[in-house]
Amino acid sequence: METRYANHPEEIKRYNTDELREHFLVEKLFEAGQVHLTYTHVDRMIFGGVTPAEEELTITLNKELGVNYFLERRELGIINIGAEGTVILDGEEYEMKRQDGLYVGRGTKEVLFRSKDPNNPAKFYINSSPAHHTYPTVKIDINNITPLEMGEPGTLNERKIHQYIHPNNCESCQLQMGLTVLQPGSVWNTMPCHTHERRMEVYLYFDMEQDTRVFHFMGQPDETRHLVMKNEQAAISPSWSIHTGTATSNYTFIWGMCGENITYDDMDHVAMEDLR
Repeated sequence: METRYANHPEEIKRYNTDELREHFLVEKLFEAGQVHLTYTHVDRMIFGGVTPAEEELTITLNKELGVNYFLERRELGIINIGAEGTVILDGEEYEMKRQDGLYVGRGTKEVLFRSKDPNNPAKFYINSSPAHHTYPTVKIDINNITPLEMGEPGTLNERKIHQYIHPNNCESCQLQMGLTVLQPGSVWNTMPCHTHERRMEVYLYFDMEQDTRVFHFMGQPDETRHLVMKNEQAAISPSWSIHTGTATSNYTFIWGMCGENITYDDMDHVAMEDLR
């Protein structure tokens, strides 16, 4: 697991491209037979990819977190963006087809990940945040989610927002998680943009062609920066930063949030004239 430390917004005004990418971009999340995690000190979110192949995989962070087992004081969200697989929680199996989700409550001692076909593995994307209470584990079937349809072709932001870990579907302490699909011909997400001073966010971009690139914008509204991102890469967005992006083609992204509340629309909107 890699650790990323928190950054003051004044710092990034002086960052060059390499420094910005080093602090806020995670380039490798999914590798067959491996677990790749990042621990960010921004609200202590842990995120990353678990890609089981021949063997089952688990997450062991006892020493790193100072606990007896990973979810002793944490909750966990999982969305499978690969082929079919299974998540086993304290012996109970949950079948996970592509884009199925799972909320795992605090106190679950054993979390195992398995692919149905090792040659075509599942890709389990995870978000985990500290938790003060145990809420029930909930399987979230993509076919049972009615997406919010937003945007329009004229502004290039026609998209469907699937809310997974959200009060509409399950209870959580502070973790929220969802998946947004950009329609063909649309490339902008979350524009006009916003910040939310009370929560951080992580974006994972995927379902992109090899040559497709996302330009992910971040920074304070009057001091913006950008990251050029490939398929299956993630960006850390502190609470003071905007988080919006455009790309050379349509794509899908997973948003994960944690912080002071679980109010999805608690946003501080930024007027277009205030962006620089």
